[in-house]
Formats: sequence, C-alpha cells, structure tokens
Amino acid sequence: MEVSKKIVVGDARKRIAANLKRLRTQRGLSQEAMAEQADFHRTYVSQLERCVTNISIDGLERLAVALGVDVLDMLATGTPDDAPLKRIVASPPLAIQEKPPPYKK
Repeated sequence: MEVSKKIVVGDARKRIAANLKRLRTQRGLSQEAMAEQADFHRTYVSQLERCVTNISIDGLERLAVALGVDVLDMLATGTPDDAPLKRIVASPPLAIQEKPPPYKK
C-alpha cells in the first residue's frame, strides 16, 4: 500500500513559528511582552519564532491562551497576515503493515 502524503519533519514547528510571530505582531506584542504573558523567557519566544527549539504541548497551550486563540490555531497553515486561520484537517491514519518491507541498499 502506498502512502499518498509524505511526512515532513519540522513542518509543524515552522507553522507554529510563523503563527506565533504573526499573532504576536497583530496584537502589538513584543517578544518580551509575549513571553511575560505566557510565563516564558524572552529568548525562548525568539527561539520559537526562529525554529531553533521545540515546544511542548503544554507550552503551546500557554502561548495559545496568552494570544487568546485555540491550540489548533497555532498549527494552522497557509495564513496570510489578514486571512482567517485555516486549520489542517487530520488525514486518515497511515496503514500499519504486518511486516516492514525488506531493506534495500
């Protein structure tokens, strides 16, 4: 069975970074003010916006609450600055194979 969608590692982190920066600037918040509202250090917010570090689900929730959005909005894709958020609809689970395909060198 072929999988029609390739999983790109780091894509969610890029979406979070873009949405964090967009939502923060739309609200007129500096990185320092954003960090204070979410109880983070200012440098951590900067690192998130530059995709330098990962964030936990709990941390993502703290950011969402501080920004007044749902956690899913932090993972939205393809959102220009003035467009409403577009959430990614979960795709059906990948099929689990009984045996992995043989390794090819």
